[in-house]
Amino acid sequence: MLVKADLSTRRSAPRVAVVHEWMVMFAGSERVVQHILRCFPSADLYAVLSIMDRDEAPDLIDRLKGTTFIQRMPWLRKMYRRYLPLMPLAIEQLDLSDYDIVISSNHAVAKGVITGPDQLHISYVHSPMRYAWDMQQKYLKESGLDRGLKGYMARRMLFKVRMWDAVSANRVDYFLANSHYIKRRIAKAYRRDAEVIYPPVDLDWFSPEGERSDYYLTASRLVPYKQAQLVVETFAKMPGRRLVVIGDGPEMARIKRIATPNIELVGHQPNEALREHMRRARAFVFAAEEDFGIMPIEAQACGAPVIAFGRGGSTETVVPLGEGNRPSGILFDEQTPDALAAAIELFEANETAFRPQASHENAMRFSAPRFEREMSQYVTKAWADWLRANGPRASRETAVSQPTK
Repeated sequence: MLVKADLSTRRSAPRVAVVHEWMVMFAGSERVVQHILRCFPSADLYAVLSIMDRDEAPDLIDRLKGTTFIQRMPWLRKMYRRYLPLMPLAIEQLDLSDYDIVISSNHAVAKGVITGPDQLHISYVHSPMRYAWDMQQKYLKESGLDRGLKGYMARRMLFKVRMWDAVSANRVDYFLANSHYIKRRIAKAYRRDAEVIYPPVDLDWFSPEGERSDYYLTASRLVPYKQAQLVVETFAKMPGRRLVVIGDGPEMARIKRIATPNIELVGHQPNEALREHMRRARAFVFAAEEDFGIMPIEAQACGAPVIAFGRGGSTETVVPLGEGNRPSGILFDEQTPDALAAAIELFEANETAFRPQASHENAMRFSAPRFEREMSQYVTKAWADWLRANGPRASRETAVSQPTK
């Protein structure tokens, strides 16, 4: 019979596992995982599934130690989201019993991984499952599942997922949130407190350079909650102002139908082109209620002022006009064309108040070295506290190895 060693006999250097959800593209949450792995160079990475091309993030793919049975499901590349009802079961099958510390990167099911009483579980939450909690009605409506038999089945499935999500929160020892907005959502959904560590942004890559042009810019995946359609609708009613739209997705066909000649749809662009547009844009327009929102910070890092919806992460990352003498943007109160148009007019009436250097310096609060330092320090302290509370090994070396800065 295998007997698990107690804390007094375990390794002085803790083994760390990082658990992510689906690795489909190298986006915001994958960047966070990348930097968590840099904090802990010996950590192993696990995921529910991975269909990401290695060229996108070789340092992630090369650290991937295992996936779940979802990886073997048919038509995975196109249908992975439809396997969501199976993902709670899948994440519970990961065997992480050989690790001392488990760090889950969660926006759906990763925090549901099962750990034992001798393991420390820290969950970095990008968002509680949006479609199961406060944004359920919006998602159902946007997906055409707010009525009929399909709507009933979708609501029943989300009810079961929501119950599992609430129960699995009890498996987490410490919660981290990517913003104070998400901290409040964690408290509402799980009745748990969380500490905030803002995500990392590559500010060495995004920096001011060159002259500003006369166009406004918006960039995102073209999915309903990103509200690119709202931005396009607004500029369609403002023919004297140019808008460039970067991104692709299921909303592209609808956006093409309402776009007017002053609106340029350029589709998905490589990072170099995105950075060049941010450096030259008159302002970056962001209409989503985002958990944190990395693109508005990247735009500010390039010196662009931001016109953003005044809810969610933008309230923490944009210094609005009227608060101090170094504003970095305008916040508007309603997701309507009229409210956005008024914000654009307010920006133009006060355009001289916005300085590229002020926007860039505000963005520097969210640097990658700052994230890695705060994450390493937090995990080290949590591990030391855990050992003091759970066994005699507290007198030994408790520091988690940290990267040299």
